[in-house]
Amino acid sequence: MKKALFPVICVLACLMGAAPSAPAQDVSWQPYRGYDVPFVPTPPEVVDEMLRLADVKSGDVLYDLGCGDGRIVIAAAKRYGVKATGIDIDPLRIRESNDNAAKAGLAGKVRFIQEDLFKADFKDATVITMYLLTSVNLRLRPKLLAELRPGTRLVSHSFEMGDWRPDKTAAVATSFGDERDVHYWVVPANATGRWEWDVAEGSRVKHCVLEASQQFQVVTASGRDGDWPLAVADIRLTGDAISFRVDTDADGKMVSAIYEGKIKGDQIVGTVRPAGNPKAVAAAWKATRDPKTVVSIAQ
Repeated sequence: MKKALFPVICVLACLMGAAPSAPAQDVSWQPYRGYDVPFVPTPPEVVDEMLRLADVKSGDVLYDLGCGDGRIVIAAAKRYGVKATGIDIDPLRIRESNDNAAKAGLAGKVRFIQEDLFKADFKDATVITMYLLTSVNLRLRPKLLAELRPGTRLVSHSFEMGDWRPDKTAAVATSFGDERDVHYWVVPANATGRWEWDVAEGSRVKHCVLEASQQFQVVTASGRDGDWPLAVADIRLTGDAISFRVDTDADGKMVSAIYEGKIKGDQIVGTVRPAGNPKAVAAAWKATRDPKTVVSIAQ
């Protein structure tokens, strides 16, 4: 797997011959030297923004997928002291990356692996960086969602992931005189399925049931308290952290509660408090999911 730079057509033309003009998110390159994506280096300003947007910090484990000449791995290790690995299928790029790491004084402190990205193991990543085509991102997407831990941060230079919309996008002016997008995602936990919990409301204990569906980081849900419907709104999912508001009728009055917690397998552990009263004491709360109701989000 190799890095690509788009839309610097003049550079690609030198590498590949004349390149057709096409929208950045809808281009299909012909294989370059037998690989899916041609190698063109990432501008230093974009490297800086990718690391900034991913909030790289000491203790992170970073993998650069399609590492090219190793510049992102080297920058991350040199600036933040992180454990950093580059993966590329081209042995020429791996040799170049190792040479560049040695010149930067990082020989033996970073890793470069010659491997197919679709077979590579990077499950321990906390940060993934990419400069690949949208078509390659889409092929990688199920692997990223299925294998990476919730909360893993992903950044991509220029190219998106189809209908998995970024959580953030930043525009970067480069020394080439153009502007590039850097896209950022957080791998979401799987919140789908039927969740149940009990919560005290005065002298009454309510048994709540919530049915959740999910498309990437966007969760929708409906709920009930026995035969009474519960309105579920303001659902936010970031990594394994989830929050939502539940509105229900209690003795003719509308009562709202804010639920916050962390998804841990088939449990959500957190707190619940009355909405609109930030000084109210939050109570412990735990929901349990029927594992048979889980639906895969790795698509």
